Amino acid sequence: MRCLLFILCLTLISLHSHFEVLADSKGRFDFEKTGRVFWEVHSKEKLVALTFDDGPHPLYTPQILDILAKYDARATFFVIGKNAEKYPDIIRKQVDAGHEIANHTYQHDYDIHVSAQKLEQEIKKTSSIIYSITGYTPSLFRPVGGYYNDTIVKTALKNDNYVIMWGWHQDTKDWSQPGTKKIIHNVISDTKPGDIILLHDSGGNRTQTVEALDKILAVFKKEGYECVTVSELLYRTQPTLPVSLRIFLHF
Repeated sequence: MRCLLFILCLTLISLHSHFEVLADSKGRFDFEKTGRVFWEVHSKEKLVALTFDDGPHPLYTPQILDILAKYDARATFFVIGKNAEKYPDIIRKQVDAGHEIANHTYQHDYDIHVSAQKLEQEIKKTSSIIYSITGYTPSLFRPVGGYYNDTIVKTALKNDNYVIMWGWHQDTKDWSQPGTKKIIHNVISDTKPGDIILLHDSGGNRTQTVEALDKILAVFKKEGYECVTVSELLYRTQPTLPVSLRIFLHF
């Protein structure tokens, strides 16, 4: 009996703490009201934005670039700073091909409780590396693992970034290697104009992603979709954009 009461007390304490966190947290729609945090956009044109996280990778990123070139598609690569340092030539190839390079922190630590100071250091360090390679400072930031809270979002905005997530229906889950057919299905089963699609070019074996990408782009071409960078997607769909932010346009 005492044991059951003890467990009940622990459960109530845990629930109370959980509800306090929820009460202090903001959700997607609160952040979208800032006009600088996006999961997807409304588009009258058949535009989609392919995004790739965690690169560059010496094997998979060049393969992805070849497939994108085959279909004349543009993409946004959310790069990890330490990987960009290791493979600057790949970054240059991405930019030369018309793709966009964006910020995905330096270390890629999974930490929902990251401090504003540490996150700012990660953002600034990666932006500086990207600038040293490409000559431009990125305006787009994606938090690690899609983790977001008030601290993460405010820190990114303070450093003149848009926060770019992905459509809830467009998480390919390719990081888990679910199979090429599953990745293809996760994308094309409910694609709609304005989608931001999540894929990965590093962080593990990305053979399935590479194989799926060719099939996905073939379907997009058949259905009349244009694959553009996130910056171009925002530029062509948003009535106003903050003039202080640097938008990468290559069209």
